[in-house]
Parts: sequence; structure tokens; C-alpha cells
Amino acid sequence: MVASNARLKETRKLSRRSERSERRLFLADGPKAVEGALEVPGCVVEVFATEAATQQYADLAAVAPQWTLVDDRALASLSDSVTPAGVVGLCRFLDRPVEHVLDGVRLVAICADVRDPGNAGTVIRCADAAGADGVVFAGQSVDAYNPKTVRASVGSLFHLPVAIEPDPAAAVRAAQAAGLQVLAADGAGEVGLDHADELLAAPTAWLFGNEAWGLPAELAELADHRVRIPIHGRAESLNLSTAAALCLYASARAHRR
Repeated sequence: MVASNARLKETRKLSRRSERSERRLFLADGPKAVEGALEVPGCVVEVFATEAATQQYADLAAVAPQWTLVDDRALASLSDSVTPAGVVGLCRFLDRPVEHVLDGVRLVAICADVRDPGNAGTVIRCADAAGADGVVFAGQSVDAYNPKTVRASVGSLFHLPVAIEPDPAAAVRAAQAAGLQVLAADGAGEVGLDHADELLAAPTAWLFGNEAWGLPAELAELADHRVRIPIHGRAESLNLSTAAALCLYASARAHRR
């Protein structure tokens, strides 16, 4: 079918967080994201695509619940990318209650007040690559369904559970109640990541703070341990997503031993 102007207008409104939250719908931009979304039963409502994309991604068209044709201009208005790939999926929210995401797991990431969508999406991707069991966005973190977050996750948003918890302290306590030790990534931590193999072998929830100011003292104090990543050069600190990747992979390695 061909999208009507009214249909496109309603879909464009999902660029706003308030609209996404109210309708519990978001957009997945690009073939990788749409492919990942189609692997989740009932996630995809509709896929918007150009004529060229219909031919290029015929395998996606064959399994999409509804494939809607749009012209290049209309597709660009739905896409968050500078160079749209010609396909955008309309998807249902995937988040689950925190308790469900933490039940019976060995490795999760808790992001407290992480504001940058690129960082948030990259943490999801790193967690997926490290074999983690889920990600929790807590406090004033960016919307997990922000178009830039979805794009930065490169499909990983659809591979592992995501929870949203308004209270970071509640997320920490829920992790501890689920039998996970909480390790706060803290530049002033008492334990160095390069000397923490025995500690990392236990089921773990990594707690990551805001890109600019890190973790509030009162939140870091709730963690079981504070772990620092050693800096051997002159850099003051690491990018949040880089730090998250190092911590998650260190835990994944320890769990495999």
C-alpha cells in the first residue's frame, strides 16, 4: 500500500518523546534495525520503504506485517539519518519491568542519568556484544527509543531486554535483591579493573553514571564496590561507552573462566 499524508503526519510525531511515550511506539531507522525488530514477535507494526528499498530489501518485505511505499522525500522526513537507507519500521515499545530484566541473570548494565543518545545506544550495543543479559535506563536517562539511541544500538536494542526505572536507587536495590553485586564504575574507585578478576566472576550489575559528572556520591555509595579503570596515559577519563565496553567485557571474560 501507499502511505497517505495523514498517516505520514501521525508517524512523524514520534520524533517527540512525549508522543512516543503516550502511544508506546517508536521508529527503527535502517535495514539492520528493521531486521532486528522483525525478529521480535509483534514488535513491528508497519515498515515504510521507498520503491528502490523494496527491491533491495526484498527479504524484509517478505516478512513485514505491512509494507508501505513512500517516496524519497517522505522517507527522509521519517528518518533520523543524514543518508537514509530507504526503510523505517514503526515498532511497539519493548521495555519490561526491572524485576523481569534482572531475574536469573549474570550480567547487566544500569545507566543512571545517561543523557547522550549516542552513548546510550552504544552501551546497548556493547552489552549485546559482551553477552550481557539486559540494560536498565534509570533516572533522567535519555529515552531508550530516541531515534539516535535506536540507530546507535545498530539493532542490539532488539536483541536483549531493556528496562526503564525512574529512580536510580531503586534500580540498584532491585539488582541487589535479584542476587547481583552492583559495581559502580568510578574513577576514584577502591578497586582497579585490572586487578578485579575474582570480584568480576560473580553475577554483576555494572552501574554507569552521567557522561559529564559521573555518579552522585549517594548513588555510588549504594554499590557493593567502586571500580576504577586505570588510566596509564595523560587522558583524564574515558568516554562513557568506551568505559562501559571495558567493564562489560572484563566481566564477560571472568564469567567464562
